[in-house]
Amino acid sequence: MNYGRVTSIALDPIEKKPLARFFPGSRILSVGSYGCNLRCPFCQNYEITWSREAAKLADEAEIIPPGILADIAAYYQDKGNIGVAFTYNEPLIGYEYVRDTAKLVHEKGMKNVLVTNGMAELSVLEELAPFVDAMNIDLKGFTDSYYREVLQGSRSMVMDFIARAVQLCHVELTTLIVPGENDTPQEMEKLSRWISELEDKNGMPIGRKVPLHISRFFPRFLMQDRKATDVGRIYHLADIARRNLTYVYTGNC
Repeated sequence: MNYGRVTSIALDPIEKKPLARFFPGSRILSVGSYGCNLRCPFCQNYEITWSREAAKLADEAEIIPPGILADIAAYYQDKGNIGVAFTYNEPLIGYEYVRDTAKLVHEKGMKNVLVTNGMAELSVLEELAPFVDAMNIDLKGFTDSYYREVLQGSRSMVMDFIARAVQLCHVELTTLIVPGENDTPQEMEKLSRWISELEDKNGMPIGRKVPLHISRFFPRFLMQDRKATDVGRIYHLADIARRNLTYVYTGNC
């Protein structure tokens, strides 16, 4: 239903995805549709992901065929654009459009980026892999209960997705720190240690060089029952992550 239906489009700095170590200083044409396969109660894009408003977009969103979107991306090359980022909503629920568009973007010599929650079968990842150059994947927490009870997803599926993705393209990860949910030093130690142990397709360790973005939570949507994450807590968790990882960045601070 959402094939080619675009709700959001903007020429963004690559760092906004966030990607800190993939063509820094460049811009990328960011495109979103509607819908998501998680139910994060704090979603900042809830209007196009899982609210009642999103359901109305089935007939209202503009249709941009893959070829037209690839042409738009090429048009903005002189503005510093390096390609297309599929973002804003969850792109993998409409991966066929991502696949078809990304192939044409590659044919024009440009890059493709996925900003995703990583909750998809590995067969989807393998189908997209030839056309994707970089991903930012959410690793939203490191307990099964958080994924199951708060997000209505599967941590193991996301971990499998990440473990394979780092073998296929440039990957950076993002963890949003929500007070009372995933903000303990112990959880960050476990999360960052797991990342550090990721391996390439030859079994060689590469995880320490995978960038991790640790972001500050602000009350949004259905989760306005708590304050924004303390800035000091973000910096403290980043210091813990740096024990295991080379590249750790703080966001929304």
